[in-house]
Amino acid sequence: MKEISKVPAKAEQGMAGIGRRQGKSPRPDKTAFDRELQAVEHGVKFSHHAAKRIEMRGVKLSDSDMERLNNAVERMAEKGVRDALIWMKQTALVVSVKNRTVITAVDEESAKENIFTNIDSAAIL
Repeated sequence: MKEISKVPAKAEQGMAGIGRRQGKSPRPDKTAFDRELQAVEHGVKFSHHAAKRIEMRGVKLSDSDMERLNNAVERMAEKGVRDALIWMKQTALVVSVKNRTVITAVDEESAKENIFTNIDSAAIL
């Protein structure tokens, strides 16, 4: 018969199994870094979902576009806006003004016949 050993009630130093990257910090997410860098430079950041949609739909936002977007979000924040739809360059951007984050982006063709809910303001740039 096999002997049963007791398992300690709490973890002790060295009890974790050794696996890949054990004890190392996770690999940096380049896209997350890029989004945070952009938020520092421009004030408005893009969620992962929005960044994917913008890239997938081929929308290019120049520095002047980002400045216009940031100014619009700032003005909306001053007026107490929480969530907004901003129409810019044939693209609808749903923005959490409170968090200064673009939540999603919808191109003109996809936006047709669409209903946007939970929006308390809109801007056309």
